[in-house]
Amino acid sequence: MSKKILVVGPSWVGDMVMAQSLFIVLKQRSPEVEIDVLAPEWSLPLLAKMPEVRRGVVMPVGHGRLQLKERYRLAKSLRTAQYSQVIVLPNSLKSALIPWMAKIPKRTGFRGEMRYGLINDLRILDKKKLPMTVQRFLALGGAASESLPDLTPYPKLTVSELSVETALQKVSGDTINSDTLSQLHKHKILALCPGAEYGPAKQWPADYFAAVAKEKIEAGWQVWLFGSDKDRTICGEVEQIILSSTGAANESVQNLAGETTLEQAVDLLSLATVVIGNDSGMMHIAAALDRDLIAIYGSSDPSFTPPLNTRAKILDLNLECSPCFKRECPLGHYDCLKQLLPASVLSAISELRSEKLESDKLEGERE
Repeated sequence: MSKKILVVGPSWVGDMVMAQSLFIVLKQRSPEVEIDVLAPEWSLPLLAKMPEVRRGVVMPVGHGRLQLKERYRLAKSLRTAQYSQVIVLPNSLKSALIPWMAKIPKRTGFRGEMRYGLINDLRILDKKKLPMTVQRFLALGGAASESLPDLTPYPKLTVSELSVETALQKVSGDTINSDTLSQLHKHKILALCPGAEYGPAKQWPADYFAAVAKEKIEAGWQVWLFGSDKDRTICGEVEQIILSSTGAANESVQNLAGETTLEQAVDLLSLATVVIGNDSGMMHIAAALDRDLIAIYGSSDPSFTPPLNTRAKILDLNLECSPCFKRECPLGHYDCLKQLLPASVLSAISELRSEKLESDKLEGERE
């Protein structure tokens, strides 16, 4: 009988992307293992792009709500799956209730909110030893005495040509085929992800995003703006600044914020030449798509949640007052973002493009 593991997934997009590193390691250690992930419904399209995951199980209870009847109902249905282990990634007491109710024999997780009994494979988190979120996830994938893998496997979301064509057709309204897609690959696309659900202390200024976009449009690039429905305002602001400063035709700038599903956004972001993003879920998605990436950090710490991608450049001023981990700047000046000027981002893009050209040249010589 194959081994079955349930993973209680995180509630944030970026954390869910980083959790794929755990799924990869579990598969590397036991290729026959079947991994199911209990997670919010929004994450199912993301999990579907992780080949290590057999299926996503919808968490029917909203974040922070107790709703014991709903939890018990789901837990009872999970008993039939006969999981041998559950790995609980969130540290909340509520996240440990369903696995306990489901009577899963081995329930692994950090101590968290006094979860004695609910978690019977209880670990004590050493934040100095495991400073990164992905390290903490990986630590729960092995025995308590086991060391982390020598190399952290990076998340790698998979997209198909058909899903990309479908997403393009949805946003353009035109018929898309492989020839159209081939032509699009010849264009340079700058993807901007100016939103950050956590708050403004993570958001690089809209006019800075627009200034970088203006330079690239003048060099013949297209600009696509990505974000959820909550990001319509900031993406709309960036779009208007771009159009007013460049007079660019509408086809040079496409604002996709709130116009796509998460699945479509992932598929379309896979076409980007370079992505610029704050420390956000979209930034981590871009990293998992192996895009050239400029990751901008303000109030958060890149040593805690860095983009897991060798093609990423992290920009962080490391001021005396940062990282503060606040949603809004407690000093009111947002210097950690405002002092990081567009010229720094443009320079980082040039470095990325030069590195890619050199890499492609070496690859061609080896062939």
